[in-house]
Amino acid sequence: MRKPNAVQKLLHRFFMLQSITAFFAPRVHRMDQAILRLTGGKFTATEILGWNIIQLRTIGAKTNQPRTTPLIGMFDQDKIALIASSFGRKHNPGWYYNLRAHPECEVRFSAHAGTYLAREAIGEEYDLYWQMAVSFYTGYEKYQQRASYRHIPVIVLEPKK
Repeated sequence: MRKPNAVQKLLHRFFMLQSITAFFAPRVHRMDQAILRLTGGKFTATEILGWNIIQLRTIGAKTNQPRTTPLIGMFDQDKIALIASSFGRKHNPGWYYNLRAHPECEVRFSAHAGTYLAREAIGEEYDLYWQMAVSFYTGYEKYQQRASYRHIPVIVLEPKK
């Protein structure tokens, strides 16, 4: 996983401001989905920030309908870790509940696509991926402060054998 450069780190500091986060949080996924459609799945708006963006396809927990969400993915060999921060908002993101209800999912990134099984990280594994996430984007620490009333889950996706 590549580390963000100096310009990207500066942009990170801007985007982790609470007012900026509040504006972009409900919109960024829609923006990314639109750009993904326009570019045939090749680019997202948030890639400018140096993040590895995956397209996570889940089955809705309540609707049983397919849902696709662009997310930051942290790659650890064949595993992908996802942080369910929801930008520090009150509730976990919808994709988290979708994966709890239906752990099998599809992931697309670059030219790769595969089927994965999701599980929640706990203990040392949680700590490992949380530290990896924070070293990649310090905004997660801000989100943790904002969401101090809830635990921010870390989801690990492993390829389905």
